[in-house]
Amino acid sequence: MSAILAAFVAGDFLLQHCGRLPGHEALIAMSLLSLGLIGACLRLGRRHKTPARALAGAAAAMLGFIYASSQAELSLSDELEGEIEGRPLQLLGIVANLPVQGEHGIRFAFDVEQVLSAGMHVPRRVGLSWYDPARMPRPAEEWRFEVRLRRPHGTYNPAGFDSELWMLEQGLRANGYVSSAAGAQPPVRLRTIVWQFNALVDRMRDDLRARLQSALGARRYAGVIVALVMGDQAMIAPADWTLFNRTGISHLVSISGLHITMIAALVALAAGIVWKRAPWLQARFCLQAARAFAGTAGALAYCLLAGWGVPAQRTFVMLATVAAALSLRLRMSAFAILASAAGLVCLWDPWAVTAPGFWLSFGAVASIFLALGGRPPGEGTEHVRGKAMPVPAQAGLLRAHGPRVLAALGEAARVQLAVTLGLVPLTLALFQQISPISPFANAIAIPLVSYLVTPLALLGAAAAALGGPFEFAATGLLGASHALFALLADVLQWMVRLPYAWIAFPTPPAWAIASAILGAAWSLAPAGWPLRWAGLTWMLPALVWPAERPGPGALWLTALDVGQGMALVLETATDTIVFDTGPRLAEDVDAGSRVIVPYLRSRGIDRVSLLVVSHLDSDHSGGARAVIQSMRIGRVLTSIPGDNELMQGAGPVQRCERGQQLAIGELRVSVLSPDAALYAQPRASTNARSCVLRFELGRASVLLTGDVPARQEAGIVSAYGQGLASQVMVAPHHGSRSSSSEAFIHAVRPTWVSIQVCYRSRFGHPHPQVLQRYRAAGAAVVRSDWVGAARWRLAADASVSVERWRIDHARYWLDQPMLRALPPAGSDGEESGPPSE
Repeated sequence: MSAILAAFVAGDFLLQHCGRLPGHEALIAMSLLSLGLIGACLRLGRRHKTPARALAGAAAAMLGFIYASSQAELSLSDELEGEIEGRPLQLLGIVANLPVQGEHGIRFAFDVEQVLSAGMHVPRRVGLSWYDPARMPRPAEEWRFEVRLRRPHGTYNPAGFDSELWMLEQGLRANGYVSSAAGAQPPVRLRTIVWQFNALVDRMRDDLRARLQSALGARRYAGVIVALVMGDQAMIAPADWTLFNRTGISHLVSISGLHITMIAALVALAAGIVWKRAPWLQARFCLQAARAFAGTAGALAYCLLAGWGVPAQRTFVMLATVAAALSLRLRMSAFAILASAAGLVCLWDPWAVTAPGFWLSFGAVASIFLALGGRPPGEGTEHVRGKAMPVPAQAGLLRAHGPRVLAALGEAARVQLAVTLGLVPLTLALFQQISPISPFANAIAIPLVSYLVTPLALLGAAAAALGGPFEFAATGLLGASHALFALLADVLQWMVRLPYAWIAFPTPPAWAIASAILGAAWSLAPAGWPLRWAGLTWMLPALVWPAERPGPGALWLTALDVGQGMALVLETATDTIVFDTGPRLAEDVDAGSRVIVPYLRSRGIDRVSLLVVSHLDSDHSGGARAVIQSMRIGRVLTSIPGDNELMQGAGPVQRCERGQQLAIGELRVSVLSPDAALYAQPRASTNARSCVLRFELGRASVLLTGDVPARQEAGIVSAYGQGLASQVMVAPHHGSRSSSSEAFIHAVRPTWVSIQVCYRSRFGHPHPQVLQRYRAAGAAVVRSDWVGAARWRLAADASVSVERWRIDHARYWLDQPMLRALPPAGSDGEESGPPSE
């Protein structure tokens, strides 16, 4: 049974890696084939167990693939039609989930009950932003909004977060904002509470969060305490997540299985006490069944309060399976329970297999089961308790309990080492790093968080929920919980500064990850398994496999998808150059930490030979600080003054001026703009001072332009003329009408043009006239809003190939505006959202 359920999950996993959904004919053929396999399996029966199991596994994998495909098609069918993107719509619906407060407004899910605009279809659930709302919407409230929506579309990069997949899993099939344009209908709250189950659960969670925030105030780790109580991680700072990931304790800073199990155990204990005092219960239920039922119900209630994430789902399903087995007096192995949980989680949420939490949760539990020979922790140590090891009455307390303590400590150490080893392949694949200090960090964090911080936080939350005279107790309990976690964070900060506290690796190929997983499982096998040490050798390819790099004489240019901004990475056989760092989106959210640094780490890059920040505009310099703090920087070239706070810690900072020549390995770099005289003109714009650089390696050439305007383009053409010719060019100022003059394009004569711009740019980028100029010059235009990230591989023989992530690494859920060939959103003057720059 375990293998069949695992095969079902594998079929689901396979579907999530498809570029498009299979057609109905293919699904019908697969259904018939799976039925045939099931029939053959039944015919073979018990006489031929091995072939029967193989056929059953193949049928289960097909059924998993078919089920996930049908669920995906059902979700994708509820889509927003392209022709109504950006148009004003009147919607009536209910605020859902927990609204998230940001710097510029609030974001929330909205369940659409009625579309008041005639003839318009809107998905059942949409994500809305409300910029500077006068009133704070709350869950379970019914509102009427005038909104402008667009299809799900996010940035798409190698090693980046896939927001479109996240929206699909959350059931959000469109996103947009509450319109504040002149003449728009003002928002109206129609009902303060809607009596629906899901809405009421959301309201309870919102009430609890508000009480927790009030009790915790502005404490540094208030977001962590809220996450431990109810799973809402929105308040945890990105810098804290970096610390938790590097020390390997991220699994503790959320609703973990241990927390839910603890709640279930307390409820089961209380149920046992009630059962002993209630004869009518004793007549209907045995003690074991009463405890199992009550513990499961308590776990379900807490999981709903915690937001029903993958770890919560996994733990609840496992507890429910154990409860059912106890009630029905069935014997199930640990792996059967784990496989049942995985299969049921995938039935509930087919996209769970795409979440890192799914694999980390099940990987950790599977590692523990392997290390303990398939039994839960704590079993198998009873021999130290009874007459088999008599302890003299006069012995001290330590001597009396010494064997039990030593056995428990030994098992805990073995479990921690097993989890650390078992998760190495997953952390390499998901985060491109391993943490050698993780066992030591977890040895401190697990008992502290599980047995002190979390219980105090839960007791404080209970007191906060009761309110009134219990508010003082809530403040004290939550404060104590926070103080303990702050102490832990100080220890972790010290540990992460140790040499080799964490080690970054390039993303290994899929076969190396599979080999590492098999090797970890082999090494964790029970005692007696042959050559367990050999499993470690199977993990070596994932640890030593080098990232693919350009060969001698070759130059790679990667235009990352950062929305309305610019971020490019050039690579040679020996060096890496970063040109611009994308936009800053919030106080602690920018393209440097979200896109550029993860990409560089996935490529095994920890040193940037040259960082160029073309000018001060936030859509070009917003991620500079994150790149400087995360990478070793050789030198910085910029038009930004060296004493600017963005340049702190950057090392040598050089001002870019026309005529400069640099040699970076075999790469020749020429600075074409700005002219030195521009720095003396106080009224010169930051765009006019944009650094314009030409890179040349053999016969390969690339021109990067920042936001240089047409006036400065004319100066560059006058100074260099036909010497500007380049195979690949990045369009100045995102394809704005104020740049990309005909004379400049004629001088550069590009074969390829990259335009970095956000989807449905509110600035109207790229302008249709600019696109026409490039096409008239014979250049192929590659737009980041249409293709996501793009990589050009320029060889020494002047040949060029391009890789487009949204096209060449497609997934069935990705929006494909290139195929829909929509016009640029801003070209007709429509409103596209509040300013973000």
